[in-house]
Amino acid sequence: MILSERFNQYRVMWIYVFFDLPTETKQDVRAANQFRNMLLKDGFTMFQFSIYTRHCSSRENAQVHIKRVKNNLPKNGKIGVLNVTDKQFGMMDVYHGRKEVPAPPPILQLELF
Repeated sequence: MILSERFNQYRVMWIYVFFDLPTETKQDVRAANQFRNMLLKDGFTMFQFSIYTRHCSSRENAQVHIKRVKNNLPKNGKIGVLNVTDKQFGMMDVYHGRKEVPAPPPILQLELF
């Protein structure tokens, strides 16, 4: 495979996990914390409160992480998973207040195999 094909902006993916989890009981809080910690341990970073994102080098790699999220869903709450290409991610506008800021740069991950 040619290097340019491996890092094509239509092949590289971003995963977004959106969630709204209840926190009324201690069990709910514990489940929400476990879910967030699982996302962080799996390489996700917080984009906003209850929105986490992860860079993946391919669609196949993205499916592995999406499956991991599905296998760790809490009992209650709403979770959404969105998969977008690097090209689509690059077209996102991000604002802090009224000031536009650049989107986070893509993370280049070294593959050892």
